[in-house]
Amino acid sequence: MVEYDPTEYEIAELGPKIKDIDDADELREMLDLEEGGEDRVPVKTLIEDRIEKVEDEGDGEVDPETVDLASLTVADVANMVRDIDDADVLRDLLEREQAGEDRKTAKSQIESRIESVEGSDEEAGEVEYVPPEEKYPELDHPTNDKQWVEGTVGAEYRDMWVYCETQAGALVDVSKEMLGKARGLMDTYNEDYGEDERVVAVLIGADASDHVDDVIAYGADLVIYHEDDRLERFRHQPYSEIFCDMARAGGDLAAEGREEVDWKDYHEPRYTVFPATNNGRDLSALVQGELDSGLASDCSGLYIENAMISNPAKVGTAGDKKEFERVLHMKRPDFSGFEYSTILCIDKPNRDFHPQGASVIPGSFELPDPDFEREAEVVDYEMELDDGWFQVEVEEFDRLSGGVDLTGNDVVVAVGRGIGDDPTTGIELALDLVDAFDEADLGLSRGVITSSYSFDGHVEQYVTEERQIGESGQEVEPDVYIAAGISGAIQHKVGCDESDTIIAINTDLDADIRDFSDYLIEGDLFEVLPRLTEAVEAGDLGAVVGEVSDD
Repeated sequence: MVEYDPTEYEIAELGPKIKDIDDADELREMLDLEEGGEDRVPVKTLIEDRIEKVEDEGDGEVDPETVDLASLTVADVANMVRDIDDADVLRDLLEREQAGEDRKTAKSQIESRIESVEGSDEEAGEVEYVPPEEKYPELDHPTNDKQWVEGTVGAEYRDMWVYCETQAGALVDVSKEMLGKARGLMDTYNEDYGEDERVVAVLIGADASDHVDDVIAYGADLVIYHEDDRLERFRHQPYSEIFCDMARAGGDLAAEGREEVDWKDYHEPRYTVFPATNNGRDLSALVQGELDSGLASDCSGLYIENAMISNPAKVGTAGDKKEFERVLHMKRPDFSGFEYSTILCIDKPNRDFHPQGASVIPGSFELPDPDFEREAEVVDYEMELDDGWFQVEVEEFDRLSGGVDLTGNDVVVAVGRGIGDDPTTGIELALDLVDAFDEADLGLSRGVITSSYSFDGHVEQYVTEERQIGESGQEVEPDVYIAAGISGAIQHKVGCDESDTIIAINTDLDADIRDFSDYLIEGDLFEVLPRLTEAVEAGDLGAVVGEVSDD
């Protein structure tokens, strides 16, 4: 007996319900009911897609010795080979790829893994280390005055620090998302490595203490906050100085008077995570630069694993390989427009790269459920702020009344450059469709934001960066995502790929968005959007999409 009879639901209602069903047999019963009843093509496709996903998840990991490489994307190949330590298996994969799809990037991933496992062909031998000021004496070396660049090799690093941003007196959702993700990462980390390392939440601002209970509820073990009325608005220098002072407290390079603190006894954090918001991007770069480490910006995925590396610059010996432990793998969209890159921040001889730092695109992780029964240590961090950091005083400013959060909607209607023939009308038609739904809002592609389109005043207010969806905007996971006139570059895919159902409208059937849409309607958005609006208002969207799909 199935929990949901598909014949009793429209596709927009069925989508959110079906995504929680993990029993393939139950799904097949639902498919039989639909075929014997309404027999709607889009509903059957929805159920069949879910069956395929459930069965794929149930199959477990693929067997690299028998897998059909043609059925895998390059990203799938990269994920598979990183866990293979048998060079013979890797060489067999390489030969099969060369004889089949012969994809350059796939071959490169396999070859790189072979080198990691076996080491390079270079003659073994120690790589001579020469300090930069001796190797390039003719150059200015500003890091010469930074004793921590090479003065703390092999120092102790612990914990994952999360900068929790607040705006207009509220803890922003991405801060909660990062805390939830950090909680899961460190729970697994402690179990895998037999450690007891913490999630540390950092709060800075005029009302920092107001948010302590919230960050504990969302997963923090330790909360460090600094509160000062002058920090009401984000300021680059004081915010970065405060964060770095906190990070160095109790370590070898702690500020005077903070060499020993009772809440921290290590040099610097092992990992730091920041929101990829306007302020978060600025702060993350400033902090990681001051701490002399690296930063992977605009990440959409994080996990912690060991990594086998053979690069002589990292292992110190040509032809050798070394397994680095506890490496934060930071996934981000590839600027080349092809899949994802995974960034690693790895030490090398005579040089530590800690903290390993990342900024996270809002919406990348699930918003966790708060637990207000949780307990944590709280530190009111006292620090004298330099008056010189506040030489510029902002006497007057306007604050937006709300801001735009697209992540909580059942439906998102997004438009792209396809509105170019009549931009104002394009926005109007999209807003009409938004209004036809109960919980919906308008999204935009980066192409609309960066264009020189001229909009009439009554719609111009909707064309703001806050509505941008994609790598440098918001990530949304609505039940239904309608993409009108959007080509579907990888940067946009990042922002909507987790939607339950994606309906694309495009005049080009070969547009990239075809590859990750559930339905592609060939047509002009100026003709299709009004028709969809009429269908929604009549409660018949599923039928219209099915009709177009049949066409």
